[in-house]
Amino acid sequence: MELLPQALVDGIMLGAIYIIIAIAFSLVYGVMHVIDFAVGEWIMLGAFGGYYLFQWTRIEPLLLLPAVFVVFAAIGYPLQPLIHRVLSGRRGNPLLMGLVFTFGLSLMFRGLAQTFFGFYSLSIPSRFSNGSFFFQNGGLSVTISSVRLTGLVYALVITGILNYLLKHTDFGLGVRALAQNRDAAGLMGVNNKRTSAYVYAIYVGISAMTGVLIGMILSLSAKMGPDYTTFAFFVVVLAGMGYLAGVPAAAFLLGIIQSFFLIYLDPGYTLLAVFVLLYTILLVSPRGLFGKGV
Repeated sequence: MELLPQALVDGIMLGAIYIIIAIAFSLVYGVMHVIDFAVGEWIMLGAFGGYYLFQWTRIEPLLLLPAVFVVFAAIGYPLQPLIHRVLSGRRGNPLLMGLVFTFGLSLMFRGLAQTFFGFYSLSIPSRFSNGSFFFQNGGLSVTISSVRLTGLVYALVITGILNYLLKHTDFGLGVRALAQNRDAAGLMGVNNKRTSAYVYAIYVGISAMTGVLIGMILSLSAKMGPDYTTFAFFVVVLAGMGYLAGVPAAAFLLGIIQSFFLIYLDPGYTLLAVFVLLYTILLVSPRGLFGKGV
């Protein structure tokens, strides 16, 4: 019981990172109707981008996040029309074609990363890595590392920016219109192709920035992608496909499960526990925890 508060706090810190991954993932699904199995590879490539950018500049990695976002958003923007072309083909189911295409992207990115970056685990050094805050009340104590707290602040900031962008701007109105009814949005003057390209660019940029944070908090390697793809898929499906409001609860639940396995059990069984929980919940509520997903 002494480690219970620490497990909960660590789980919340991890969950905050998963919120950002899942919100961007869910946003792309809502607008483009594609389940992007390359999300983990965008995170991995962003982590390596941040690592080598730090090695080159020796600037605090947190200050490099805007540059990472711009670079990867610029990569994602021209890639979206290619995905759209695959989805809009005359043959095959669009959802299935999107899965196959993005799965192929993930394999290609992972293979290239393993070829150029190797198989070793690395970490991105930060001035926040060694600092921590200690709290004690009676016999219970909690230690929060500065870098994990930074990840929580990052998650809150990105969530706030996305919330403002979606609810208080003309661009956000167009995005929400596309997510609800693509044909009606087009009739109202929303440029489907351009808006979708912007959304995918934002998604890729945010995923890459999150990879830098993960490289600072945990570690990075060319093999890390599939785990984070699984986590993103778990959070989005558990919250309800396309239901953004359910993402925080699902993300915190995933973070707490992972934290408990790291502290009390074998971390190797984390993915097994995640799939058992997901399967059980979907048996009871196929539309997610809150019954509001697609």
